[in-house]
Amino acid sequence: MTDVFPVAPHPAIVLVRPQLGENIGKAARAMLNFGLRELRLVTPRDGWPNPSAGPAASGADVVLAEARVFESVADAVADCAHVHATTVRKRGVTKPVVTPEQVAALVRGTPERSAILFGPERSGLDTDDVALARAIVTVPINPEFGSLNLAQAVMVVAYEWSKGEALARPPEVDILPPAPQEELEGMIAQLDALLVERHYFFPPERTPTVRRTIRTLLTKPGWSSQEVRTVRGMLSALGGAKGPKG
Repeated sequence: MTDVFPVAPHPAIVLVRPQLGENIGKAARAMLNFGLRELRLVTPRDGWPNPSAGPAASGADVVLAEARVFESVADAVADCAHVHATTVRKRGVTKPVVTPEQVAALVRGTPERSAILFGPERSGLDTDDVALARAIVTVPINPEFGSLNLAQAVMVVAYEWSKGEALARPPEVDILPPAPQEELEGMIAQLDALLVERHYFFPPERTPTVRRTIRTLLTKPGWSSQEVRTVRGMLSALGGAKGPKG
């Protein structure tokens, strides 16, 4: 029989017996935010497709469109050599316990397919589900309030995975070197002359303090030479402007 599962380095996200379509949609949104798109569903309570999933996915329609439904967890992970189960408790099963960061490294460290299991909203994975896994994934969380919803759990795991992906980031721009002190002094002197001309320094006894404040303001950002030239150009324009005569 020909293997019908696509070959991909990304882990499959397996939602086991999910209850609400909205939660499936939110999980799909979290997946696509962080570069994952293979969603597998094990006997969703309200069937599939679910009309409530689409609006909750907020545009992650490709994840929902490609989602596949399985009758059992064993079927859903049949092609995966590495299965990891998310749960806050070991549930009587002795297995290695790892964090989302560690499971991301484990998945990246093997060429075989991997799957990450997430249990039903109310009860989580049962013992038989966890028994299929190689390791248990537990999110470090406040012991006094250890309540993550399904989409949040998926998001935490997907985020850790995304750290090794070339996802979209703010474009890098060259940071210009700071201007020489001589250029800054020229700008400050130009502004000072304009302020004196406009009788800005008043009362006279406050002049040293005000000048010190202005110098602090103008030297704090670390102006580049281009920025200094721009500001001095504006000051020149202001200094040459002639208002209406009174």
